[in-house]
Amino acid sequence: MADVLYRRKRRHATDSMLESALRYAGLGWPVVRGAAPGGDRACTCDRMGCPDPAAHPVTAAWGVEASTDAETIRRWWTASPQTNIVLPTGRVFDVLDVPREAGVMALARMGRAGVPAGPVASLDSRYLFFVATRSPTDEDEWWSCHLDCVPEAVEEMPGLRWHCRDSFVLGAPSALPSGGHVTWIRTPRDVEGAVVLPDPIAVLDILSDASEEFAV
Repeated sequence: MADVLYRRKRRHATDSMLESALRYAGLGWPVVRGAAPGGDRACTCDRMGCPDPAAHPVTAAWGVEASTDAETIRRWWTASPQTNIVLPTGRVFDVLDVPREAGVMALARMGRAGVPAGPVASLDSRYLFFVATRSPTDEDEWWSCHLDCVPEAVEEMPGLRWHCRDSFVLGAPSALPSGGHVTWIRTPRDVEGAVVLPDPIAVLDILSDASEEFAV
């Protein structure tokens, strides 16, 4: 029987960053420290006019530093308990990132069609759909999206971003400049030591249609 990673939908809202980071690591999901909202500004980083406040790693070496080592994670978040959690993509999972309205529409369609949605997170006006990563075996099937860039196959889809290699997303319960937090809409489920992640193309088909309709 599948074990639910988090017993309550809002459990992340009360967990500490450290507890949550350790849970991700326990699933085999590497984590890295992220910037957070500042006391008197949107981001704790030193960059004036940060273009992505509280939603990026604290260091440019994040790709190398990302870790599942519990001792390392404890050291990071013991030193800075409020540091946000950044989850690198293109390693264990990819993330399809869509406007909230398109995400709500897509979830309803997936339910009617019997298409597994997998883990889904919410942050302000966006929904994040966690899907199986494209295999690194064939480089033609595994590309780098670098944050807001998108693969050629979906670049015409309004508002849809595909986070894969060399990209990342915030993990719950990371704090947002708006005062809210990243939360799980559908929590990851641990089945025999691994999170079940849906086929990205099946999810993409529904998300792209919903994103296109929402943009009309």
